[in-house]
Amino acid sequence: MDFLIGFAETLQKSGISVWMQGSLKALPIIESIHVMAVITVFGTILLIDMRLLGLYDTSRPFTRVFGEILHWTWIAFAVAVVTGILLFIPNAPRYVVNTAFGLKMASLVCAGLNMAVFEFTTLKKVALWDKQIPVPLAARVAGALSLLLWTSVLVCGRVIGFTKGYDFSVPKDLDFNFLQSCLECLGRLHLTNI
Repeated sequence: MDFLIGFAETLQKSGISVWMQGSLKALPIIESIHVMAVITVFGTILLIDMRLLGLYDTSRPFTRVFGEILHWTWIAFAVAVVTGILLFIPNAPRYVVNTAFGLKMASLVCAGLNMAVFEFTTLKKVALWDKQIPVPLAARVAGALSLLLWTSVLVCGRVIGFTKGYDFSVPKDLDFNFLQSCLECLGRLHLTNI
Protein backbone atom coordinates (compact mmCIF):
# COMPACT_ATOMS: atom_id res chain seq x y z
CA MET A 1 0.00 0.00 0.00
CA ASP A 2 2.92 2.34 0.70
CA PHE A 3 4.08 1.95 -2.90
CA LEU A 4 0.60 2.78 -4.17
CA ILE A 5 0.35 5.90 -2.00
CA GLY A 6 3.85 6.98 -3.05
CA PHE A 7 2.95 6.52 -6.71
CA ALA A 8 -0.28 8.47 -6.15
CA GLU A 9 1.66 11.32 -4.55
CA THR A 10 4.01 11.39 -7.55
CA LEU A 11 1.03 11.59 -9.90
CA GLN A 12 -0.42 14.44 -7.87
CA LYS A 13 2.79 16.45 -8.41
CA SER A 14 2.83 15.89 -12.19
CA GLY A 15 2.35 18.57 -14.81
CA ILE A 16 -1.11 17.30 -15.71
CA SER A 17 -2.13 17.49 -12.07
CA VAL A 18 -0.80 21.04 -11.71
CA TRP A 19 -2.67 22.04 -14.86
CA MET A 20 -5.91 20.44 -13.62
CA GLN A 21 -5.59 22.07 -10.19
CA GLY A 22 -4.76 25.48 -11.64
CA SER A 23 -7.41 25.66 -14.32
CA LEU A 24 -10.86 26.98 -13.50
CA LYS A 25 -12.37 25.39 -16.60
CA ALA A 26 -10.54 22.05 -16.88
CA LEU A 27 -12.19 20.21 -14.00
CA PRO A 28 -15.85 20.99 -14.80
CA ILE A 29 -15.35 20.36 -18.53
CA ILE A 30 -13.47 17.08 -18.05
CA GLU A 31 -15.86 15.93 -15.35
CA SER A 32 -18.85 16.69 -17.60
CA ILE A 33 -17.30 14.76 -20.48
CA HIS A 34 -16.54 11.88 -18.10
CA VAL A 35 -20.13 11.75 -16.85
CA MET A 36 -21.52 11.83 -20.41
CA ALA A 37 -19.13 9.07 -21.49
CA VAL A 38 -20.04 6.89 -18.50
CA ILE A 39 -23.75 7.44 -19.17
CA THR A 40 -23.21 6.39 -22.79
CA VAL A 41 -21.30 3.29 -21.70
CA PHE A 42 -24.04 2.35 -19.26
CA GLY A 43 -26.86 3.14 -21.67
CA THR A 44 -25.44 1.07 -24.51
CA ILE A 45 -24.62 -1.83 -22.20
CA LEU A 46 -28.11 -1.56 -20.73
CA LEU A 47 -29.63 -2.07 -24.19
CA ILE A 48 -27.46 -5.13 -24.87
CA ASP A 49 -28.14 -6.61 -21.44
CA MET A 50 -31.86 -5.99 -21.73
CA ARG A 51 -31.82 -7.83 -25.08
CA LEU A 52 -30.06 -10.74 -23.36
CA LEU A 53 -32.75 -10.71 -20.68
CA GLY A 54 -35.51 -10.66 -23.31
CA LEU A 55 -36.76 -7.21 -22.28
CA TYR A 56 -35.74 -5.10 -25.30
CA ASP A 57 -35.68 -5.40 -29.09
CA THR A 58 -36.47 -9.11 -29.11
CA SER A 59 -37.76 -8.99 -32.68
CA ARG A 60 -34.23 -8.61 -34.03
CA PRO A 61 -31.32 -11.03 -33.79
CA PHE A 62 -28.98 -10.47 -30.86
CA THR A 63 -25.98 -10.10 -33.20
CA ARG A 64 -27.66 -7.19 -34.98
CA VAL A 65 -28.42 -5.32 -31.73
CA PHE A 66 -24.95 -6.15 -30.40
CA GLY A 67 -23.23 -5.07 -33.62
CA GLU A 68 -25.10 -1.77 -33.88
CA ILE A 69 -24.41 -0.73 -30.31
CA LEU A 70 -21.07 -2.17 -29.19
CA HIS A 71 -18.79 0.19 -31.14
CA TRP A 72 -20.44 3.16 -29.37
CA THR A 73 -19.79 1.44 -26.05
CA TRP A 74 -16.08 1.11 -26.80
CA ILE A 75 -15.74 4.73 -28.00
CA ALA A 76 -17.49 6.02 -24.88
CA PHE A 77 -15.45 3.68 -22.67
CA ALA A 78 -12.20 5.04 -24.13
CA VAL A 79 -13.34 8.61 -23.45
CA ALA A 80 -14.40 7.65 -19.90
CA VAL A 81 -11.00 6.06 -19.20
CA VAL A 82 -9.04 9.09 -20.45
CA THR A 83 -11.20 11.60 -18.59
CA GLY A 84 -11.28 9.36 -15.52
CA ILE A 85 -7.48 9.31 -15.41
CA LEU A 86 -7.42 13.10 -15.75
CA LEU A 87 -9.84 13.37 -12.80
CA PHE A 88 -7.89 10.82 -10.76
CA ILE A 89 -4.41 12.35 -11.05
CA PRO A 90 -4.94 15.63 -9.09
CA ASN A 91 -6.49 13.74 -6.15
CA ALA A 92 -4.69 10.42 -6.49
CA PRO A 93 -3.55 10.10 -2.83
CA ARG A 94 -7.11 10.58 -1.60
CA TYR A 95 -8.62 8.24 -4.19
CA VAL A 96 -6.30 5.28 -3.59
CA VAL A 97 -7.51 5.06 0.03
CA ASN A 98 -11.15 5.80 -0.77
CA THR A 99 -13.38 2.75 -0.29
CA ALA A 100 -15.92 3.87 -2.92
CA PHE A 101 -13.12 4.33 -5.47
CA GLY A 102 -11.77 0.87 -4.69
CA LEU A 103 -15.22 -0.65 -5.05
CA LYS A 104 -15.73 1.17 -8.36
CA MET A 105 -12.45 -0.16 -9.72
CA ALA A 106 -13.26 -3.68 -8.46
CA SER A 107 -16.69 -3.48 -10.12
CA LEU A 108 -15.06 -2.35 -13.38
CA VAL A 109 -12.65 -5.28 -13.30
CA CYS A 110 -15.48 -7.72 -12.56
CA ALA A 111 -17.59 -6.22 -15.36
CA GLY A 112 -14.64 -6.70 -17.72
CA LEU A 113 -14.19 -10.30 -16.61
CA ASN A 114 -17.92 -10.94 -17.04
CA MET A 115 -17.76 -9.53 -20.56
CA ALA A 116 -14.67 -11.60 -21.39
CA VAL A 117 -16.28 -14.82 -20.18
CA PHE A 118 -19.43 -14.00 -22.17
CA GLU A 119 -17.47 -13.14 -25.33
CA PHE A 120 -15.18 -16.18 -25.21
CA THR A 121 -17.81 -18.74 -24.27
CA THR A 122 -21.49 -17.92 -24.78
CA LEU A 123 -21.06 -15.48 -27.67
CA LYS A 124 -18.98 -18.02 -29.61
CA LYS A 125 -22.15 -20.13 -29.90
CA VAL A 126 -24.40 -17.20 -30.83
CA ALA A 127 -25.40 -18.80 -34.14
CA LEU A 128 -27.32 -21.38 -32.11
CA TRP A 129 -29.37 -18.80 -30.17
CA ASP A 130 -29.16 -15.52 -32.11
CA LYS A 131 -32.92 -15.24 -32.71
CA GLN A 132 -33.98 -17.34 -29.73
CA ILE A 133 -36.11 -15.92 -26.92
CA PRO A 134 -35.24 -16.59 -24.20
CA VAL A 135 -31.53 -16.79 -24.84
CA PRO A 136 -29.53 -19.49 -23.04
CA LEU A 137 -29.24 -19.24 -19.27
CA ALA A 138 -25.51 -18.39 -19.49
CA ALA A 139 -26.32 -15.33 -21.64
CA ARG A 140 -29.11 -14.22 -19.29
CA VAL A 141 -26.83 -14.59 -16.28
CA ALA A 142 -24.12 -12.58 -18.06
CA GLY A 143 -26.65 -9.85 -18.84
CA ALA A 144 -28.02 -9.70 -15.29
CA LEU A 145 -24.53 -9.73 -13.79
CA SER A 146 -23.45 -7.01 -16.20
CA LEU A 147 -26.36 -4.79 -15.14
CA LEU A 148 -25.53 -5.35 -11.48
CA LEU A 149 -21.82 -4.60 -11.94
CA TRP A 150 -22.32 -1.52 -14.11
CA THR A 151 -24.93 -0.19 -11.68
CA SER A 152 -22.33 -0.69 -8.96
CA VAL A 153 -19.80 1.27 -11.03
CA LEU A 154 -22.28 4.16 -11.33
CA VAL A 155 -23.30 4.16 -7.67
CA CYS A 156 -19.73 3.91 -6.40
CA GLY A 157 -18.64 6.62 -8.82
CA ARG A 158 -21.33 8.89 -7.49
CA VAL A 159 -20.43 8.10 -3.87
CA ILE A 160 -16.78 9.05 -4.53
CA GLY A 161 -17.86 12.67 -4.88
CA PHE A 162 -19.27 12.60 -1.36
CA THR A 163 -16.51 10.61 0.36
CA LYS A 164 -13.25 11.91 -1.07
CA GLY A 165 -10.81 10.11 1.14
CA TYR A 166 -12.83 10.00 4.32
CA ASP A 167 -12.17 7.06 6.58
CA PHE A 168 -15.42 5.32 7.45
CA SER A 169 -13.87 2.51 9.43
CA VAL A 170 -15.36 1.93 12.88
CA PRO A 171 -12.87 2.35 15.73
CA LYS A 172 -12.16 -0.96 17.45
CA ASP A 173 -12.78 0.44 20.93
CA LEU A 174 -16.16 1.98 20.07
CA ASP A 175 -18.96 0.92 22.42
CA PHE A 176 -22.18 2.02 20.78
CA ASN A 177 -25.68 0.80 21.58
CA PHE A 178 -27.95 1.98 18.76
CA LEU A 179 -31.24 1.22 20.53
CA GLN A 180 -30.16 2.97 23.73
CA SER A 181 -29.00 6.01 21.75
CA CYS A 182 -32.35 6.20 19.93
CA LEU A 183 -34.28 6.00 23.21
CA GLU A 184 -32.11 8.73 24.74
CA CYS A 185 -32.69 10.92 21.69
CA LEU A 186 -36.46 10.34 21.84
CA GLY A 187 -36.38 11.11 25.57
CA ARG A 188 -34.70 14.43 24.89
CA LEU A 189 -37.44 15.17 22.39
CA HIS A 190 -40.10 14.11 24.94
CA LEU A 191 -41.44 11.48 22.52
CA THR A 192 -41.11 8.40 24.70
CA ASN A 193 -44.63 8.80 26.12
CA ILE A 194 -46.38 8.57 22.75
